[in-house]
Amino acid sequence: MATIQEIRTQAEHKMQRSVEGIREEFRKIRTGRASTGLLDSISVDYYGVRTPLNQCATVNVADARTLTVQPFDRSLVKAIEKAILESDLGLNPATTGTMIRIPLPPLTEERRREITKVVRRIAEEGKIAVRNVRRDANEAVKKMLKDKEISEDEARGSDNDIQKLTDKYIDLVDTATEEKEKEVMTV
Repeated sequence: MATIQEIRTQAEHKMQRSVEGIREEFRKIRTGRASTGLLDSISVDYYGVRTPLNQCATVNVADARTLTVQPFDRSLVKAIEKAILESDLGLNPATTGTMIRIPLPPLTEERRREITKVVRRIAEEGKIAVRNVRRDANEAVKKMLKDKEISEDEARGSDNDIQKLTDKYIDLVDTATEEKEKEVMTV
């Protein structure tokens, strides 16, 4: 049977993963500035197998508004170009020999506001995930109390510890959200 400390440690680990997941989602959101993480969701048809772009090409930031993709295999240039065009990122790659250049168009004010709404939705989903971890941990502690494995004082102390953890990770989500919104709205 798990101890209170194991429940708390497990809850903290799950909350940490939730925050990391949110940050990962934020990296995929386009801000008008070039970032190699923008192409992480793209996979290429590589000899009949869907392969992540970063496993069959080198992706670099050429300047603030341009990404470059250098395939490991010259025969992949057309497949990579097609995968980028078919993605929902709205990018238009330009091929020069074996190098693919991807200029990032500047975002309009309206598009920036839409992206901010997406950022807030992702953040809310992250907060819900953190709260679900809290609920699960509290239920595990209540079960231990019901089974008389711990005292009421230990259960109350554990609930307080778990709530402090929850507050800490929700603050981390809020901080990450504010940073991303600021990045999106910066022209």
